[in-house]
Amino acid sequence: MPDESLFIQIVNFLFLIWILNVLLYRPIRNILIQRKEKLSNLEQNIETLSSDADEKDSEFSTGIKDARARGMKEKEALMQAAADQEKEVIEKINKKAQADLAEVRKKIAKDAEAVRASLQQEIDAFAEAIGEKIIGRAI
Repeated sequence: MPDESLFIQIVNFLFLIWILNVLLYRPIRNILIQRKEKLSNLEQNIETLSSDADEKDSEFSTGIKDARARGMKEKEALMQAAADQEKEVIEKINKKAQADLAEVRKKIAKDAEAVRASLQQEIDAFAEAIGEKIIGRAI
């Protein structure tokens, strides 16, 4: 027959297991469960924030591309406007130069005609002087 101390030992063992379960194992299991829940919540937050960051990065990249495209279009428009304005200025300068050139040509022609008329009046005197020098006597 088993000794009474064996039953006391079994009861004592079961009581210690119950005490350890209440005081140690349950709180540790609860802490581990809370920790696991907190980690899963943090992982979900990380995934959400990561996808948000990727979305924001994509939006930012798209915005940058759009801004560059708009900038290039504006640059091209400004370059075209500058080229058109340059063309207008060059045309005005050419027209003014042509007008000035025509005016100078008219003035030169007028001056040449005046000189020709002046020389025409003096031609008889020059011819007489040359004739006197060649012949050696007065004509």
